[in-house]
Amino acid sequence: MKTATRKRAQQREETRDRIVDAAVSAFSERGFRGASTREIASRAGTNQGLITYHFKSKDELWRAAADRIFGMLESSLVRRLASVDSADPRERAREAIREYVRFASAHPELFRLMVEEGKSDSERMAWLVDTHLKPMYERFPDFGAGVDDAQRPHLHYVLAGAGSVIFAVAPECRRLTGLDPTSEAAIEAHADFVASLLVP
Repeated sequence: MKTATRKRAQQREETRDRIVDAAVSAFSERGFRGASTREIASRAGTNQGLITYHFKSKDELWRAAADRIFGMLESSLVRRLASVDSADPRERAREAIREYVRFASAHPELFRLMVEEGKSDSERMAWLVDTHLKPMYERFPDFGAGVDDAQRPHLHYVLAGAGSVIFAVAPECRRLTGLDPTSEAAIEAHADFVASLLVP
């Protein structure tokens, strides 16, 4: 009996995870208003009723999706910085930037979601900033790049754009330049370029 109960609980958790993953993609591509719970259920390979079983509202699902992607980013940065074997703050800064670029390449939804929500002065934008962006902005104030407080906002947005846009618009990049930005070589070249650009 306990084994069957554990199995059902595991299946529920796996279904919830699939729904959240599908929501990250849908909300980043279509925005909150454009993404329907029906589409998200379809992407997750489940039925719409299971979305309402796991989430009280579309807004709650959106917040779970944002929690997922930003939680993954923070874990990735913290894990990478913990493994950097260098006391040089500038090299640590460059490696943090490289890791951000690698994450952005694997998860272009991050930048798309930020742009989608950041362009309107909404309750969701305020929640996203207060819950995720501001704590990260304060935790990694300048990535060790040595900029002063007046330059920090510029560094933040330069890093967000320079590190992410090429992956968020990968089809355009391929057609415009012939470069596949999702290839491992291109990702590492871009990571090195952005790191050396921001921390020479």
